[in-house]
Amino acid sequence: MTPFPLFSDRTDAGEQLAQAIHRSLNHEVSGAAAIVYALPRGGLPVALPVARLLNCPLDIVVAKKISHPKNPELAIGAVTADGNVLWAKDTPVRIQRSREGEVALTEALNKAQFQLKQLSPACPQINPPGAIAILVDDGIATGMTIAVAAHALKAKHPAAVWLCTPVAPPSLLPWLRRWGDHIVVLETPEPFLSVSRFYAEFPQVEIESAFSCLEEQNEWFGCEN
Repeated sequence: MTPFPLFSDRTDAGEQLAQAIHRSLNHEVSGAAAIVYALPRGGLPVALPVARLLNCPLDIVVAKKISHPKNPELAIGAVTADGNVLWAKDTPVRIQRSREGEVALTEALNKAQFQLKQLSPACPQINPPGAIAILVDDGIATGMTIAVAAHALKAKHPAAVWLCTPVAPPSLLPWLRRWGDHIVVLETPEPFLSVSRFYAEFPQVEIESAFSCLEEQNEWFGCEN
């Protein structure tokens, strides 16, 4: 049985993840330029120590789950702020194409676009082609949001997309390898149940804190917004 919690908070998880990513970069692609992308809001406090150790910009990819019309807690897909959509494998086409499915997609898209508008003033003006895109979240449960975010990143033509997180279910790793060129996961405990149970402190990340993570790193690095 894995002892719980595994991390004291998101900063602790990010510092540990940063070391693992740094080692992998030196081993796999030594000297390559990197850009760290976080999934806000929870991914930003984890991504900040990663960007700081790698000495690179910190940006975001905003993705939101598409909720089942009759069960808001159940994710039937995910969408990014720029309109990339990924439906869960077991989501019937009839739901995707139904009026209720269209409404659920529109609601998720609107949430993603609103959050991007909130955070974009602190985002750097950078071009990912040729760089290693390091995509970070505070944990992966279903994988839908990080998968659709990876798909959106690949359209920007980075050299590679890495999916990186402190914790994820072991059964999800083969599926995640379909979306990322390289996977860095610190812990794969079983049973998994939820991301929050592996953190001693796991408060909601407010938009002001998320904004501050972006602003702090990009001012430190010297990026233009």
